[in-house]
Amino acid sequence: MRRKLYLAAYDVRDHARLAQALRVIRGYASGGQKSAYECWLTPAERRALQREMAGVLDLAVDAFSVIPLELRRPLVTLGAAIKPADPDFFYFG
Repeated sequence: MRRKLYLAAYDVRDHARLAQALRVIRGYASGGQKSAYECWLTPAERRALQREMAGVLDLAVDAFSVIPLELRRPLVTLGAAIKPADPDFFYFG
């Protein structure tokens, strides 16, 4: 299954849930900062990420979005951005 690039971003109001959300998203992310991460995901991994985050967040006050990024267009960054160096494969264990 081919992976697609997504931007996964969250806004979590509680510090304990924030720490849990950060652990979940770092398991899928290839790069990012603060509360926005680049993730190369298969459709099944995207659904798993959404399920895991739904189990962590209080959906009445927290927010989470997974936005597909279009690779046909050039990626433009501003500031001191560093392009992520991704390996040829990912291990999810």
